[in-house]
Amino acid sequence: MSYKEYDNAAGGWGALKATTEHLLKSNNVAKNLLNLLRTNQDHGFDCPGCAWGEKGVPGRFRFCENGAKAVNWEATSKRVDRQFFAEHSVSYLNQQTDYWLEYQGRLSEPVKYNPANDHYEPISWQDAFSFIADKLNALDTPNQAEFYTSGRASNEAAFLYQLFVRRFGTNNFPDCSNMCHEATSVALAEAIGIGKGTTRIEDFEEADAIFLFGQNPGTNHPRMLETLAAAYKRGARIVALNNLKERGLERFTNPQDPLEMLKNGSSPTTSDYYMPKLGGDMALVRGMVKALYKRHRQAVEQGSAVFDMAFLEQHTDGMAQYLAQVDATSWTEITRQSGLRRTDIEALADIYQKADKVIVTWAMGITQHKHSVDTIHELVNLQLLGGNIGKPGAGLCPVRGHSNVQGDRTMGINERPAAAFLDNLERVFGFVPPRAHGHNVVEALQALQRGDSKIFIGLGGNLVAAAPDTAKVAQAMRNAELTVNIATKLNRTHVNPGKDAIILPCLGRTDIDIQASGPQKITVEDSFSMVHASSGRIDMRGEQMRSEVAIIAGLAAATLGARTPVDWRAMSDNYDRIRDLIERTIPGFDGFNQRLDAPGGFYLGNSARELHWKTASAKAQFFSHELPQRIVPVEQPDEPNVFLMQTMRSHDQYNTTIYGYDDRYRSVFGERNVVFFNEADMQRLGLTTGDLVDIESYWHDGSVRKITGFKVIPHEIAQSNVAAYFPEANALIPLESVGDRSFTPTSKSILVRVNRSQQQAPLVSSKSA
Repeated sequence: MSYKEYDNAAGGWGALKATTEHLLKSNNVAKNLLNLLRTNQDHGFDCPGCAWGEKGVPGRFRFCENGAKAVNWEATSKRVDRQFFAEHSVSYLNQQTDYWLEYQGRLSEPVKYNPANDHYEPISWQDAFSFIADKLNALDTPNQAEFYTSGRASNEAAFLYQLFVRRFGTNNFPDCSNMCHEATSVALAEAIGIGKGTTRIEDFEEADAIFLFGQNPGTNHPRMLETLAAAYKRGARIVALNNLKERGLERFTNPQDPLEMLKNGSSPTTSDYYMPKLGGDMALVRGMVKALYKRHRQAVEQGSAVFDMAFLEQHTDGMAQYLAQVDATSWTEITRQSGLRRTDIEALADIYQKADKVIVTWAMGITQHKHSVDTIHELVNLQLLGGNIGKPGAGLCPVRGHSNVQGDRTMGINERPAAAFLDNLERVFGFVPPRAHGHNVVEALQALQRGDSKIFIGLGGNLVAAAPDTAKVAQAMRNAELTVNIATKLNRTHVNPGKDAIILPCLGRTDIDIQASGPQKITVEDSFSMVHASSGRIDMRGEQMRSEVAIIAGLAAATLGARTPVDWRAMSDNYDRIRDLIERTIPGFDGFNQRLDAPGGFYLGNSARELHWKTASAKAQFFSHELPQRIVPVEQPDEPNVFLMQTMRSHDQYNTTIYGYDDRYRSVFGERNVVFFNEADMQRLGLTTGDLVDIESYWHDGSVRKITGFKVIPHEIAQSNVAAYFPEANALIPLESVGDRSFTPTSKSILVRVNRSQQQAPLVSSKSA
């Protein structure tokens, strides 16, 4: 590893250089240049990366650096074929890095694990479907199978998947959203009656202030940087609240601004930057409200108000109880938990008070804590007090990760489906779907670990690398009687097979999908409830991959037989038929096929934005929670080497996909086994840059969870907090450490002890593959 300061802005020449390097690594340069120009364009394909929305501008490209990495990574000419599997045992593959596994190329034909020789071997599509169907139908109960979904799945695939699984007889739908924004879905549904954000992309053009909580758009959704820079230029106050400094939240060079590029200039993306402690955001917001409430009472005495009383009286319930809770919360506790001074919090209240239209955004830095649901309730409370829901230029904006993670939930990928959705399924398809709640990710893994569940089927994703408690999760997979993975590339989950295991290679977002009726398009839903059509551009004829829809239809036909509610072959022959069924089943999709031709897609609508509250009280609900007694559920030892850790992505990464070993915005090159420290904490422990440390986490069960040989890197991060990359640090997170009511792993609040290590950390080069 080398460590040197990277002082450039986010984006700019650094982004263009990285994009070019990854384009060359794809072994498909000419085709991928054309692919990039079609990314997020009308009649092109939706980026396989993040879910940030687009406001189309003619003549401009609509991809970011990490979107380009995703396209180049998927659209490679390299293939993982039968010869590859004949040469490499599964045990050998399991010793390789996550980067190496995916770098080998696209999976090219169905394969089945042979435990006798520890190799995957070719199997025909029909034999694979029959084998899986026989195993499913031999279960004692459908609830012994787990059906996982990644946010990369299309609306059409997700709808067909849930229809197949519910007709099979279970609601076991562990989903990637269980590990990221589940707290958002729970909290917003309780507070405003819908588990989605209320903003549209156009609102960022009107907002007076934008508060960004716990997110790093420069890496995780870089297209947001252009939106923030534009808002800053027109005078909006943009406030970053993040426990460590991120370059994308400071300044941005727009690659589409020729003058800015030629001058090597940049634009600020935020006007104010505050660094609360991990898990301290709820206390921070409580402090803002406490300051605003004091001013409101003073204003009322003078015949005016700070809060939007007309909105509050007409549209909300529970305000008095909440404000009593605010009064009962001491400034001492607020400053202790938040890590900010009272004067800082009062300054934030000033910004909020002076803005007529406020957007609040958040991501994983908010949702992956034990008290995440309560924190999001606190954000909603703040916005309700200001009347900042249901008006242009304002609202709640959870920034989703994968490009269709929100759409999958809309399509019914939910282990706790709404009764109305199940009623619609029964009406349209004529069968009684299961009503009992199924398993989320943590529950599914625990069931596999115990042996209660026998089969795991994954529609995309890489659960072994994505989930916490890596060793336990890998063992849970190996406990299964059968694991089935529908995937584009080889990953960590595939090399931890069950007693039987099958990999089914699927088409990606960039590929042309040709079925019996001709080329098909699929759809996705972005963070702003916009539904877009997507059509790949790489001709895959002659390959053995099949579309997600065709694979699901094949599995369903083989498994269900006479129990089938639809003609599965007809569904996979023409996706218009699937969209017709979605239209009949799910509100908001009227005229689905016809509306797809609209430039930029169509808006599903949002009940809370329209001031229609689908809550028990038929009003927006204030929630009155005490601040958490402690951020983690275990007692923190009074030791100088104990820290609160978070896991996070590097800049050469999207979710569990590792594109390379550089994280230039954090000045790390050629390495991933690093841990970021506040310099004052380093000095206190006598650590210097490059020292090796071992990290062990605390939990109740007595298990040892430890990672070793991680290099110390100084960074601007809140004191007593440290950070490391996932999946490398996932081994430290107990599977049972989850958010209250959300079951989301607490990946942003892990109590750890850090000790100096004696071992030599491996040097891993990004060119090693």
